[in-house]
Amino acid sequence: MAAKVLVVDDERMIVKGLRYSLQQDGYEVDCAYDGEEAIGKIREKKYDIVLLDVMLPKLSGFEVLQQVREFSEVPIIMLTARGDDMDKILGLDFGADDYVTKPFNPLEVKGRIKAIIRRTSRTRQADEMVENVIDVGDLHMDLDNRRVTLADKEINLTSKEFELLELLATHAGKVYSRTMLLQMVWGKDYPGDVRTVDVHIRRLREKIEHNASEPRYVQTKWGVGYYFRSHEK
Repeated sequence: MAAKVLVVDDERMIVKGLRYSLQQDGYEVDCAYDGEEAIGKIREKKYDIVLLDVMLPKLSGFEVLQQVREFSEVPIIMLTARGDDMDKILGLDFGADDYVTKPFNPLEVKGRIKAIIRRTSRTRQADEMVENVIDVGDLHMDLDNRRVTLADKEINLTSKEFELLELLATHAGKVYSRTMLLQMVWGKDYPGDVRTVDVHIRRLREKIEHNASEPRYVQTKWGVGYYFRSHEK
């Protein structure tokens, strides 16, 4: 079955070029030209990945990203015309999975798409080989359905937040360095640095911890990295 991609950009020539290039590789491609249209399409259809421009009419890419993360964990690659690291950090902080800076080569974009879909596929296959449910305190993880609840309240995690938590929770007590987490969750070819891990750990704690400043589950081993504590002391 062809992977479904949504391209969101108000520059119609960019959309046309990406759509043609992706369709040549067998992807099913939909397009949106402003933030409100993008949110509507994501609500209506299940996509495998979204390419989302930062500068959009009606709602910015960041606003779209924040709203989408309230109801979906679809992987999102941000497209930005700026070389400003702050845009990249903000995108990751708001729940983006990756970013590409304009002007870009369509081959680079397709490479990023393939890498994310491949990692998502590997994660789903790995789910079948590990325990399907993890219960620790009032935290519940359903690995098959990629659902997390805290005190019976469902928590919406991005794909990367879930993959981080899954990796740590299925290897409770094992300490992973930030470099190891970056390579295992984002891949060895990911161009970002270890700050990406810190940003996602912080966002994960804000969602699954009762007090993010005093975490009970995702712990820091100072000077080493992060680990999951399997029981409360």
